[in-house]
Amino acid sequence: MHGHHGTVAHGQGAADVRAGTAPALRMVFWETTKGCNLSCRHCRAVPEAERSAVELTTAESRRLIDQIADIARPVLVFSGGEPLYRPDIFELGAYAREKGFRTALATNGTLVTPDIARRIADTGFSRVSISLDGANAATHDAFRGLPGSFDRALAAIRHLRDVGMSVQINSTIARHNVTELPGLLALATGLGADALHIFMLVPVGCGVEIAETEMLPADEYERVLHWFYDQSKTTALDLKATCAPHYFRVRAQRIVEERKQGDFSTTFVAPGTKRHAAPDPAGGRPLSAMTRGCLAGTAVCFVSNKGDVYPCGYLPVSAGHVRTQPFGDIWKSSHLFTELRDADALTGKCGICRFEAICGGCRARAYYDTGDYLAGEPFCTYEPEQD
Repeated sequence: MHGHHGTVAHGQGAADVRAGTAPALRMVFWETTKGCNLSCRHCRAVPEAERSAVELTTAESRRLIDQIADIARPVLVFSGGEPLYRPDIFELGAYAREKGFRTALATNGTLVTPDIARRIADTGFSRVSISLDGANAATHDAFRGLPGSFDRALAAIRHLRDVGMSVQINSTIARHNVTELPGLLALATGLGADALHIFMLVPVGCGVEIAETEMLPADEYERVLHWFYDQSKTTALDLKATCAPHYFRVRAQRIVEERKQGDFSTTFVAPGTKRHAAPDPAGGRPLSAMTRGCLAGTAVCFVSNKGDVYPCGYLPVSAGHVRTQPFGDIWKSSHLFTELRDADALTGKCGICRFEAICGGCRARAYYDTGDYLAGEPFCTYEPEQD
């Protein structure tokens, strides 16, 4: 959501994608505003305290919700910026619920008072994600650019739990906080969160400026994904690695190794569909269900505050604009999305990798590295064998 867009993602098999038809839309991340009270070092939004005059109006926002409803009922994630900066955010959240959407709210938590927590619950949001970018105040506050933001985020989580909200903690993992991952997991457990989603830094927006110093090298990245898999076997939390498509490859490799040793305790069922994945109050699939690595343009998309439709919040190539074209037309027939759905279009090592169907590599990192969103994923240690 914003650069922490990751709530609750649903995926799908490669079969429909290869067939060339528009696959089912599982999740839409909507950057309701760029207005925010923080200056996070990795954020795709240029920090701006005031809301922009170009963002979708209330009427345009309702029309966007209507147009999405015309083709699907994906999980609709209200993100930002800071979505609580929008005075109509609860009105729009309630409207989306009336239209049959499951909704989630992605916030930095610093504006969540007990009263706001109650309004969030009353509006019908299924889950709230709060960003914690360290296991302690010093690390988080330095990254977020606001002293006291860590304590306010923890207070927000408690306020939300007090009104019965499902809470997910999102953490952007980079060099400054990678050693705090065990502490973050312990903290999330202690706070009563339902989920911990780690986001591997994607170098776009402000992330480009810190990429050289903050991006984990590929071997460290691999180590984190193996640690994450180990934790997933014992924790009661729903764990998900976001913007880390090769977690699916790591997971598959580990399960194969375990089976060779006679351990059949872990199935190939996609992570996020486990018993503790948060069920939707209205019924249906768990909020974190996920069946493939990179879902950009194939099962998820991102709508900017101005109405541009992107494959995800990190790939800055627009597929169209909802002010000039119906959302459904963009999703079903834009050239960009059509390319991303063609498994045979990938080049480089992703194009020859046997794990392509479950991973796909991060299209945004490929774009950052080469200028080509179909190129090989640069932050992956696996070297596929040439056929």
